[in-house]
Amino acid sequence: MKPVIVRNLHGQVVQELGRQIVGGEIAPGANLPREELLAERMKVSRTALREAMKVLSAKGLIESRQKTGTRVRDTIHWNQLDADVLAWRCASMPTEDFVEKLVEMREVIEPAAAAAAARRRDAGQLARIETAYAAMAAATDLEAWSTADLAFHEAVLRATNNELMTSLFSVIETALGGYFQLSASIAGNFSYSLPHHRKVLDAIRRRQPEVARQTMQKMIADSRSNIRRNTRKA
Repeated sequence: MKPVIVRNLHGQVVQELGRQIVGGEIAPGANLPREELLAERMKVSRTALREAMKVLSAKGLIESRQKTGTRVRDTIHWNQLDADVLAWRCASMPTEDFVEKLVEMREVIEPAAAAAAARRRDAGQLARIETAYAAMAAATDLEAWSTADLAFHEAVLRATNNELMTSLFSVIETALGGYFQLSASIAGNFSYSLPHHRKVLDAIRRRQPEVARQTMQKMIADSRSNIRRNTRKA
């Protein structure tokens, strides 16, 4: 799920405050200014501000109490899979902690998805994986590569024929897209991982679940090593 394009004042407040909170400019436990001061600072009406506060509260970022006012909640209470929260976290990438958590998430989800895709994929789903792979092979710049890379992993998840897995991708799409772009951008050659993708594709085509699982695990491990190695160089 991608974050909604902002077209109103309270939405702009949500985006600005959300980025500040998730990006660490406003720390957990900190109190926000009083309503009238914050509305004046952000040049919006108090009504628009209140609507924004409701949205941020629903995302778990803030809480309001009658005597103490509005404060930022600890990160454990944040809705980490909310599309906006993920987008705000990705906007502050790369942070070593967040990248490592994305890798762990991939390790849990994607090897199992590759194995399931090898067992259950139909001809049309295989064709979509092949199309995404071909776009990766043909990519001449980072943007084209990252778009095709994300499409490849989405096609693999859809080929599981597991609607829960497919729905999960729509939630984590923003984070995965940011991760793939980061991994490719800091490598000497953005298409360095193409052979791994080819091996995953071949295993799914040949209906080899365990090979697909192991190959996807190796791809993720290689990506983690690439990020760690190049981050240390930087």
